[in-house]
Amino acid sequence: MIWLIGNKGMLGTEISRQLSENKIDFVGTDIDVDITNLDALRHFASGKGINWIINCAAYTAVDNAESNVELAKKLNDVAPGNIAKVAKEIGAKFIHISTDYVFDGTGDTPRTEDMAIAPIGVYGVTKADGEKSVASNTSEYYILRTAWLYGWAGKNFVYTMIRAMNTHEAVKVVADQKGTPTFAGDLAKVIITIINKNDVPYGIYHCTDLGEITWWDFTNEIKKQGIEKGWVTNKDCVVNPCKTEEYPTPAKRPAYSVLCKDKIQKTLGITLPDWKESLDVFLKSDLFDKSRIQ
Repeated sequence: MIWLIGNKGMLGTEISRQLSENKIDFVGTDIDVDITNLDALRHFASGKGINWIINCAAYTAVDNAESNVELAKKLNDVAPGNIAKVAKEIGAKFIHISTDYVFDGTGDTPRTEDMAIAPIGVYGVTKADGEKSVASNTSEYYILRTAWLYGWAGKNFVYTMIRAMNTHEAVKVVADQKGTPTFAGDLAKVIITIINKNDVPYGIYHCTDLGEITWWDFTNEIKKQGIEKGWVTNKDCVVNPCKTEEYPTPAKRPAYSVLCKDKIQKTLGITLPDWKESLDVFLKSDLFDKSRIQ
């Protein structure tokens, strides 16, 4: 039995869909079980025969984290430690989702799993601390660092930019931050592959789609494919590049956070899809939520 924590979020919804599609037994929880409360976690886990726990719950509001430090720490650090503790107690393997924000964004070389972390904001710090809390409470864990996540359920950059392009003459997008988009469907598939294999070495893995682009590049491709599929109706909207300092935010963003995927591809014997291919899958699916671009 799999326990999926954070089952109503963007990634959790997609994992739920794929688990059901693959006829894999699971139970999902969201705010109904307080992950910051160890006793609440123990109570829920009791007697269910859980042998895998997937944690998709997190405080992901990067800018708000700067002024909500205590809550970010509870959800991103304390809670994963609690879940890891319970996983060890019941003999379950633990999959935890982390982020490229554990790196400082300097340099121009894809980050490997063994590179030193150096987060630059509250969100990154609490997620990095959460990784340590997981590792200190169980040895049977998989930490999957991902980046620029989007999916059919919930708010995300793709929906936001389509809506903006349809309602504005021009949009301004940062062109000096590099990374890689990740379609939630691809990450969910990797998670299920790990579970099905059941013999993947424990540790930290990087998992995004393939490629190295800026947010400006991403927006231009969203426009191109969005026009082809009929989602972008304002074909004349101009996508203007800007520098990070022109778009100030409470939290600093890593300037370069491309993650190296060699380890997970070699370990699982897979080839992750190119980000453009996955964007195409996202946009042409019946699961695309039209209400989010209106």
